[in-house]
Amino acid sequence: MRAPAVPLKGGDDKPDWLNSEAMSNLESGSTPTSSANSTGLSAIDLAIFVSRAEAVCAEMGALLQRSAFSPNIKDRLDFSCALFDRSGALFAQAAHIPVHLGSMAYAMSSIVDGREWLDGDMLVVNDPFLGGTHLPDVTMIAPLFVDQQLVAFVANRAHHANIGADSPGSMPLSRSIEEEGMIIPPTRFMRDNAIIEAVFSNITQLPGADTSGDFAAQISANVAGLRRLKEIVGNMGVDSFATAVSELNEYGRRLARVALQRIPHGEYKFQDLMDDNGFGQQDIELVVSIRVGDDIQVDFTGTSKQLEGNINCPLSVAAAGVYYAFRCLMPDSTPNCAGTFDQIKISAPSGCLVNAERPAATAAGNVETSMRVVDVVLGALASALPGEIPAASQGTMNNVAMGNHQTNQPWDYYETMAGGLGASRSTAGLDALQSHMTNTLNTPIESLESHYPLRVLEYSIRTHSGGAGLMSGGDGLVRAFEFLAPAEVTLLTERRRRGPWGLAGGESGQPGKQTLDGEVLPAKVNFKARTGQVLRVETPGGGGFGKK
Repeated sequence: MRAPAVPLKGGDDKPDWLNSEAMSNLESGSTPTSSANSTGLSAIDLAIFVSRAEAVCAEMGALLQRSAFSPNIKDRLDFSCALFDRSGALFAQAAHIPVHLGSMAYAMSSIVDGREWLDGDMLVVNDPFLGGTHLPDVTMIAPLFVDQQLVAFVANRAHHANIGADSPGSMPLSRSIEEEGMIIPPTRFMRDNAIIEAVFSNITQLPGADTSGDFAAQISANVAGLRRLKEIVGNMGVDSFATAVSELNEYGRRLARVALQRIPHGEYKFQDLMDDNGFGQQDIELVVSIRVGDDIQVDFTGTSKQLEGNINCPLSVAAAGVYYAFRCLMPDSTPNCAGTFDQIKISAPSGCLVNAERPAATAAGNVETSMRVVDVVLGALASALPGEIPAASQGTMNNVAMGNHQTNQPWDYYETMAGGLGASRSTAGLDALQSHMTNTLNTPIESLESHYPLRVLEYSIRTHSGGAGLMSGGDGLVRAFEFLAPAEVTLLTERRRRGPWGLAGGESGQPGKQTLDGEVLPAKVNFKARTGQVLRVETPGGGGFGKK
């Protein structure tokens, strides 16, 4: 199931500061008043606008899910939908995938800026160095014109299990981005509301029955979003719509400012280690320094340089992790818009692990390094706000990619697996849930076994894998696959050398592990599986909180 953002304290309790004078000031003085403000937009009008914009994103997501062909999209829900203003600034999103949404929010302006947009256009992109994340995440962007004026953009991003890598699942153990599949720079995909056949046929030539259907589903989601958003703008008028977006950003800015004022001024540092790069280099440093003053400076100086292997990521992916961590400090009602994150400034040396340069491989940076970014940011904030930050959750997405391109019916399967959540001051960690930068479901056993030559022999809670403490960490899970036909398998995982850290005397969770017929496999590995062999994946438990 999908997990909510990890609670700061757990349960129904609010952090202490939500009951403080700061929250009273926020409610009474920092939000719009019920009467019209200087631009004529009331608090009720703004609330309605926010709800309608978010409903557009939710409808886009529902249509995408129900019209997609692949289990990866229709069952796992590995997609995200959002709305952007005419400059590419985020103003609404659905509760989809944090790494998708945060990276789009960071990079969309650079994608749309300086480009000639025409009514009926749709753009496709997956290049991590031009606004994407990793190659399997393909983004579709469409402009909204009203009265011949460009007023907004709708966008969706979905993970495709086959994007053209040699290894099935398109999550290879790669050394450069060229090994990871088809690289799509920002490319016009539709003109005058018609698909450009040369582009469509080139992208959908990949083996597998789901590719063209999934792209068609993404197109349909954007078309629906344009239709609904045009209704909103038509009812309001273009000028009033622009005013509403501006008011929304200012509202988010004020809410974020009050929430983040809770963090004492100062500098807070934390570092953690990635297990390895898949090619022999271990204990790779990820370092963050958070300087809190009039604004918040998040600096990754000291982080390892980009390296051989695919745990590198573009700065947009690192930004997604930073935004997510700070968003968890804000009230639930805070809008997810550009203004909310204005106070947060992010920097990282060019060519480092979290600000990689072409031709660095990035397949696992999006899924594994993004999780570690969250861990180091929360680790630094734990010293600034003791007792209000949870222990580390599993810190990996436990990526399993497999399939066979050498048969009459080629297949690709990709899965991320849940694990234990970190405990908080007042609540034990939750068991076997997706957390932080992923918000997907599992692939149901019935769907998996009906689509692929696989049998699930075990799917269970990995008991006693959470870290001990006054509040124990959540347990990971166990999933065992029997191969009913030969397959090529790639595993990209983390937290196999050391478990997720505990806080306030709590113990670390158990590291994850994976075996093939009982033989332990490396954290990152590619291998050929024979019919009858069994792959068993045990995911990490969350860290504990407090001494027992």
